[in-house]
Amino acid sequence: MHDVKVIGAGLAGCEAAWQIANRGIKVKLYEMKPNKKSPAHVSDLFAELVCSNSLRSNRLENAVGLLKEEIRRLGSLIIKAADTTQVPAGGALAVDREKFSEFISDKIKNHPNIEVVCDEVKELPSPPAIIATGPLTSDALIDSITNMHGVSGLSFYDAASPIVSKSSLDMEHVFRASRYGRGDDYLNCPMDKDTYYHFVDELINAKTVAVKGFEDSKVFEACMPVESMAKRGVQTLAFGPLKPKGLIDPKTGKMPFAVLQLRQDDAGASLYNLVGFQTRLTFPEQRRVFGIIPALKNAEYLRYGVMHRNTFLNSPGFLNEFYEVISTPKLYFAGQITGVEGYVESAASGLAVGLYMSKQLKGEERTAFTSNTAIGALGKYIARANSNFQPMNINFGIMDSLDKKIRGKQEKNLAISNRALKTIDYIIKSHYGGIYN
Repeated sequence: MHDVKVIGAGLAGCEAAWQIANRGIKVKLYEMKPNKKSPAHVSDLFAELVCSNSLRSNRLENAVGLLKEEIRRLGSLIIKAADTTQVPAGGALAVDREKFSEFISDKIKNHPNIEVVCDEVKELPSPPAIIATGPLTSDALIDSITNMHGVSGLSFYDAASPIVSKSSLDMEHVFRASRYGRGDDYLNCPMDKDTYYHFVDELINAKTVAVKGFEDSKVFEACMPVESMAKRGVQTLAFGPLKPKGLIDPKTGKMPFAVLQLRQDDAGASLYNLVGFQTRLTFPEQRRVFGIIPALKNAEYLRYGVMHRNTFLNSPGFLNEFYEVISTPKLYFAGQITGVEGYVESAASGLAVGLYMSKQLKGEERTAFTSNTAIGALGKYIARANSNFQPMNINFGIMDSLDKKIRGKQEKNLAISNRALKTIDYIIKSHYGGIYN
């Protein structure tokens, strides 16, 4: 059987290579690290988490929780790694990012059907191939892709939150709790009214790093820099990343005016990231302005917040629901470059592409996941005609609606999830047997 070339060893590329290799097909996985890194990458490991260490909610009432469970049942390497390297995060699935990447790198490098090639791919590969180079695709390969028939490239800006050491926090101004009494997985840094208003005033006037072509309108909404949010109105952060709802400070017995949450970033609980604090402030300004928050007065920053440009395809009309180039059979794209947004969504697209490619190369009929499922809804979304195509996280709104009315949002979402998992179980049994963990 012909080797499949997979370009990029991020979440989508590793997932696709794993699925194909487990079905007896040889894979050549190309990764430009360690010889070359994008501005956002630090580690030499595969599947590096460059932004948050959270894969978001684990609950089936949440669409990303459903998507995780779907691909978990389909034998996802990424979810297996996340489950194995999990750190406390309330109802979310967060990981020790280094152990997470080590787990995946080890599995990929030791698979008998995967050959890793550490080299930058500058030209579009001939089929069968999967392009999973992510939103930080190198300029040379982007130029090659842009010359393809039917391509019109788009871009947006993404950002990462800072990480601080726990030992540097002023624990007199920290309390442990998850919202609504669901455990104590987060470190909470409260602010009173005067401190909050002082913080917002300094934040909107702080010095920022100039990012070429940067405009608020080109930022993915879920990764909006905190300074951009603050400029929308003085109360914006108090209803956003600093919302105190569901948190009670044990010192006062009351809900604080505003709260910054810190989420554990490593298994040893020595590193914590600032939840929702994406920023393009200069490094000295991050220390100064964030230091207004009492708990962070003397914080040691192990990673500062950064912003970078992401590139994604205008996929409708270029890719079909299998993530295959319409004009070029057996050439697929996967991951964030297709317009799916988020770690889990990227892994899900890589898993789907791996299954579809395997079927195609074996001369078997591909069966697309339906919009009854979260994984299928993503494929439909990127292929559906859309005059204003933008990156999309999984949500129940792009899935097929129920054929009956159910009162209550949570009850309705759970019903959609239960229907989806029944569909996934049927598809596994009927079309995609031989699931590998």
